[in-house]
Amino acid sequence: MKVMKFGGTSVGSPQRMKEVCKLITQERGNIVVLSAMSGTTNSLVEIADYFRKGNPEGANIIINQLRNKYTGHIIDLYASGPVRQKMADFLDSEFTYLHTFSSVEFDDIAEKTVLAQGEIISTNMVTAYLREQGVKVLLINALDFMRLSENGEPDQPFIKKQLEAILEENPNYDLYLTQGFIARNAKGDIDNLQRGGSDYTASLIGAVLRAEEIQIWTDIDGMHNNDPRVVEGTKPVRQLNFEEAAELAYFGAKILHPTCIQPARYNGVPVRLLNTMNPAAPGTLINNEFVPGAIKAIAAKDNITSIKIVSSRMLLASGFLKRVFDIFGNYGTSIDMVTTSEVGVSLSIDDTSHLASIVEELKTCGTVLVDEDMCIVCVVGDLRWGNVGFESQITAALHDVPVRMISFGGSDHNISFLIRGADKKAALQALSAALFPEE
Repeated sequence: MKVMKFGGTSVGSPQRMKEVCKLITQERGNIVVLSAMSGTTNSLVEIADYFRKGNPEGANIIINQLRNKYTGHIIDLYASGPVRQKMADFLDSEFTYLHTFSSVEFDDIAEKTVLAQGEIISTNMVTAYLREQGVKVLLINALDFMRLSENGEPDQPFIKKQLEAILEENPNYDLYLTQGFIARNAKGDIDNLQRGGSDYTASLIGAVLRAEEIQIWTDIDGMHNNDPRVVEGTKPVRQLNFEEAAELAYFGAKILHPTCIQPARYNGVPVRLLNTMNPAAPGTLINNEFVPGAIKAIAAKDNITSIKIVSSRMLLASGFLKRVFDIFGNYGTSIDMVTTSEVGVSLSIDDTSHLASIVEELKTCGTVLVDEDMCIVCVVGDLRWGNVGFESQITAALHDVPVRMISFGGSDHNISFLIRGADKKAALQALSAALFPEE
């Protein structure tokens, strides 16, 4: 059994839905995770924002626009009159339900309920189309098995128990469909997985069921060895270790969220990144295999802020770093890179929502210098310290690029450079030329 996840662009139109249905019906017994149609979640966020601000008229205008969009899809997607009518009735009930939030107190639970409707709509639409085509498909409501524990993390034992029971009670279906992203929290209220969204759903399902493979279908041919928007001639990476994939995802490869593959990694279930627009392409396989002596890819993370704290009191002063890190921890701000010297520490962050307050507190530790509009460029592959030459080859490629910080040794798979955002293009192109020369 495989778990197949399709994102919003993959089901972004009736024609795309039909193409996805051709793909998922080629094998029997798989579980398919669907996102909302592209653009829908953004509209639902806008609707929720209007409700939150006490403007139901604004919300209702967007709801009606969304209703008209989906109503137009019915004729394009379904051939049968009865099926068209059934789906028209379903959509009418969905958008009527959204209108009812005009008359309730709009809290966090209401907002998450509104946001959940995109996945509910897309999965019902695809299920109806498959049944019209004669496919025996079971739509499993994610809210029946995807639960978060008290700490907000997925309750994997519960997910496993519920899913296994549902599948045991409903054997011999051609296909099983469910929603990505949405869940219930420990109190039973509608919630969501946030990080990684539907990718996280697929990873959790594949992990608890020990699937043969988890397939993440997007609109590009897997994870590339550099950013194709900046560098010409990039190529898909055919295989990545889970740790390599996590590093690339964290440092800028947008195709995958860094945390969403953790359940698959811990359970040894391979993840394959595939392209719905080019299904024949092999994509990228992510597993626990490690290829020694290879540099795999380059990624970049924008909108980084670097902070340097300099203090002569740091010399041999125990507790200095703890004080610095505690300040960031108190504001819930994660740190990307860290370098230290005898009298100072430099670090980088991507969340500047509490920057002013953090800087004020850091001034009690020493002199604070802030550089904004920075970029982290990372090179991922076999970068174990015993290898000779890789780090010098990488740094030599950046001989014309001013480097603010270098982080090496914290991982066996990554060396990172902090540079100005304005130098990103030059850095990525120089690294590609040095590490992936044209054959």
